[in-house]
Amino acid sequence: MEKLSPQEEEAMQAIWQTGKAFIKDILEQMADPRPPYTTLASTVKNLERKGFVNAEKMGNSYRYSPAIAEEEYKARFMNGFVSDYFKNSYKDLVTFFAKDKKISASDLQEIINLIEKPKN
Repeated sequence: MEKLSPQEEEAMQAIWQTGKAFIKDILEQMADPRPPYTTLASTVKNLERKGFVNAEKMGNSYRYSPAIAEEEYKARFMNGFVSDYFKNSYKDLVTFFAKDKKISASDLQEIINLIEKPKN
């Protein structure tokens, strides 16, 4: 699975939030400044071509829905990110944020608790 561009990610976020939606619905879900309708339509068509969304013809337009779950995309993206930037070491990732003071001791304790006692 390829990494999405920022424009594609923004469109996917709106599609994940709306579920099944037409371009106008996706556009309404997006934050300002919103892209032009035709730009968003092209972006969504690219997402369909890449296999991220499904299109269902309804009358003269298409209704789009996610073909991949948000969590699945996040997991695949993060695995690639950790592999590319942290030599596949999640420990190095956490260390990076701890050294940069982007993660607190209480956050780290929560992570430890999740590892030791995972929720079912």
